[in-house]
Amino acid sequence: MATTKPASQPDAQSFNDKVIAIQSELKAPKSQYNSFGKYAYRNAEDILEAVKPLLKKYGLSMTISDSIEEVCGIVYVDANVYLTDGTDSVTVGAQAGIDPNRKGMDIAQCFGASSSYARKYALNGMFLIDDTKDADSTNTHGKDVQTTKAVPSAPAQDTFQQAIDFLKSSSDKGKAYDAIIAKYGSGFSDAQVNALKKFV
Repeated sequence: MATTKPASQPDAQSFNDKVIAIQSELKAPKSQYNSFGKYAYRNAEDILEAVKPLLKKYGLSMTISDSIEEVCGIVYVDANVYLTDGTDSVTVGAQAGIDPNRKGMDIAQCFGASSSYARKYALNGMFLIDDTKDADSTNTHGKDVQTTKAVPSAPAQDTFQQAIDFLKSSSDKGKAYDAIIAKYGSGFSDAQVNALKKFV
């Protein structure tokens, strides 16, 4: 008598179907809380904790790698999330600038913070997590905002990275670049301005 696999087993699904299923089923709660800004947020560890059972369920493996790159004198972490079933695969990357002079952090902490930031956004891209609703892009640390679609405000050491993120997420990159330069241009070095132009 012929036997068939129970419908609950996902082995017969294609790699693409499994990725879609994980993207649909993944729920990454905002389990962290910033007492200063009074908002909840998720970090890379929250996403990893939520996705591990789904990877096991659908028989996929995932790795994350970092590399240190430099563009026009700007050093940044390039993080890549690699998802595979052993045959097919998909990779999503994200970048985060490194400020070795960040107040209150030593050099290792600066690199670590940028790595965590880049990994989180690579995971967001892989699993279609809409970060426009996450604290990193919506909190104003107690400051009022005039519009929900504006160049993000940020502490001085984070402004350049926020500008990159804003450019990458904008549909009209030329207009976004002009808005960034108008608001923050005087605070950017020539190297930073040239680096921003690469995203336009």
